[in-house]
Amino acid sequence: MYTRSQLYLPVERSLMTREQKFMQEAINLSRHGLMNNEGGPFGCVIVKDEQIVGRGNNRVTSSNDPTAHAEIVAIRDACQNLGTFQLEGCEIFTSCEPCPMCLGAIYWARPKIVYFANSRKDAADIGFDDSMIYDEMVADLDKRKIPIIPLGREEALKIFKEWEHKEDKTKY
Repeated sequence: MYTRSQLYLPVERSLMTREQKFMQEAINLSRHGLMNNEGGPFGCVIVKDEQIVGRGNNRVTSSNDPTAHAEIVAIRDACQNLGTFQLEGCEIFTSCEPCPMCLGAIYWARPKIVYFANSRKDAADIGFDDSMIYDEMVADLDKRKIPIIPLGREEALKIFKEWEHKEDKTKY
């Protein structure tokens, strides 16, 4: 656990805007993860009605979970705390521009806005380069680095049809 003296607060808190205060909380979480060897230097908070409803820092290496990025951890925390699978009316404050996986999760969660501190270039400069993933997303299937092969579509389409006609489904 980090101590108050280990935190870097660049501006007197009373002089910060509300957005800067929430961003500082995300940055504090990034330091917390770094100091506790939980994963990369990334933190995130989710805010609704001026309250932090979700917190997360990168826990990839400590949890052996490649999806345990700060934003994903914070989204899971916020959804659990709010009892919902969407974050309508929420704001996300993250210490770094979201990677492709986190960006996808953010769009699925549907917050109203995302603020970020470090850029994806800043992350690449310290060894967290996502450019290959961005490139792969637009590459044809047969040109991707990891083979992605269609298989079993006929059977899988039957389940899609069941979903399409299901009367008691929860749409999202």
